[in-house]
Amino acid sequence: MRRNVKSYLIIDGYNIINAWDELKDIAQTSLESAREKLIDIIIEYAEFTGRKAIIVFDAYNVKHSRETVEDRKYITVVYTREHQTADSYIEKFINTLSRYDDIRVATNDYAEQQIILGKGATRISARELKLDLDKAKSNIREKNSSNQKKIQRNWLEERLDKETLSKLENIRRMH
Repeated sequence: MRRNVKSYLIIDGYNIINAWDELKDIAQTSLESAREKLIDIIIEYAEFTGRKAIIVFDAYNVKHSRETVEDRKYITVVYTREHQTADSYIEKFINTLSRYDDIRVATNDYAEQQIILGKGATRISARELKLDLDKAKSNIREKNSSNQKKIQRNWLEERLDKETLSKLENIRRMH
């Protein structure tokens, strides 16, 4: 019996933002911009890989916040409720998935990594995620450049000798 295996990438959003210099710099002036930049990066990655991505941002210290789930193209963005960490949300979410699913969790939090491994998921560090993203971007560029080469025109007149072209032109004029 073949199981329908799903592939997930679950990301501890703030953990990754704080681990990547590019996003950390953006977050110093606008945390919202850093979140959106991470979301955009992961959308492109999820589209290319076909992996369902879930980015979790915790609102642990945000008063009266409620859990919010945004379904965007190729990904889901979760903002946890007050007093809930991204780690606890991720742990609960993993428990809802099939043990046959391919689950990768991106975080640099060592304690969280140990829990993730205990639940049967694979952990991936922020650095490894960055390397995966860079590789995917490179593959996207290669794919796009090969598609551009295929689009280039292949004109018949460029492959025929002048005599044959002249005969074809005469036939065209007769009609």
